[in-house]
Amino acid sequence: MPIRLKRVYEPPAKSDGLRILVERLWPRGLTKEAAVIDQWMKAVAPSAALRQWYAHDPDKWPEFQRRYRAELEANGEAVAALKSKSAGKIVTFVYAAKDEEKNSATVLKAFLDRAIR
Repeated sequence: MPIRLKRVYEPPAKSDGLRILVERLWPRGLTKEAAVIDQWMKAVAPSAALRQWYAHDPDKWPEFQRRYRAELEANGEAVAALKSKSAGKIVTFVYAAKDEEKNSATVLKAFLDRAIR
């Protein structure tokens, strides 16, 4: 399953394939029609407590990754559902964070890439 990453505020494209929103909260200022989301998988997003603790503080990035991976490992059912929906398809994980390198979608993608190997 080739996984791509894209900010939800970027225009959707046919080449995105299956667009899965991997955020617990709906992105601010965006209608569902404009987002063009095929699936919203809140259960694979970081917990509210983890998200609030992290608060996109770059100094907390290494610890955020460790804690989020631990949440994913403990959430096998949601991860399995995500793998099942994504199997054999072009998939784009859609996220809202401004930082395109340090966000939960990058951790989720790396987690799944490692799990598939």
